[in-house]
Order: sequence, then C-alpha cells, then structure tokens
Amino acid sequence: MNEQDTHEDATLVPGSDGPPTQDHVLDALRNVYDPELGLNVVDLGLVYQIDISPQGDVSVTYSLTTMGCPIGPLIEDQMRQWLMQVPGVKDFSAELVFRPPWSPELMSEEAKAALGIF
Repeated sequence: MNEQDTHEDATLVPGSDGPPTQDHVLDALRNVYDPELGLNVVDLGLVYQIDISPQGDVSVTYSLTTMGCPIGPLIEDQMRQWLMQVPGVKDFSAELVFRPPWSPELMSEEAKAALGIF
C-alpha cells in the first residue's frame, strides 16, 4: 500500500471531535487481512472485544485461527496502521488471547461462504 492509498482510505471514515465509534473501529479493522485465508479479521471472527476510552484510546482483544499461528505480530502491526488513521484515535493497544478458542462458527456468513463452509 502506498502513502496515497493510505490517505484516501483514511478519508472514508467520518471525522469527529470525540473518540471514534465502535463502527469506525470495525470498519478500519476490515482492512486487516489474514494472509493465509485472504479474509479480514472482523469477518473471520478474530476480533473478540473493542474498548474505546473517552480520550480515544482503542484496545482490541483478538485471537488467531490456531495457537501456533506466527502472524500475530503482523496482524497487530496492520491493526495499528489502520486504526491510527481513524479520526479520534489517540493510541492503540492489542491483546492476543486464545480463550475462548477461535472456531469457524465465529465467522460471518460471507466469510463462511468464501471458504466453502456451510
């Protein structure tokens, strides 16, 4: 992604004087893809919890599809990259958890269809 693409994508999120909304955060996280599956972390059901402080600090609790998956740091870097572009976000932190364990039932219907899971 080049700098111009980043700027254009960031303008798609409405600005505000206060902290971002849950929807703004989810929209940004839909740009974070699992490189092996080619689907975003939101539709995969990997985002377990989002906390937003009144000051604009965003904390994301997420999981990976398998415990031994080595892409955790890559996913967090992408989350930071996209979320720090959202108007109102002041800081970002993430916590990788494996409880509850991820399962295909957490995926959106679109993601299940894309992977042939019915």
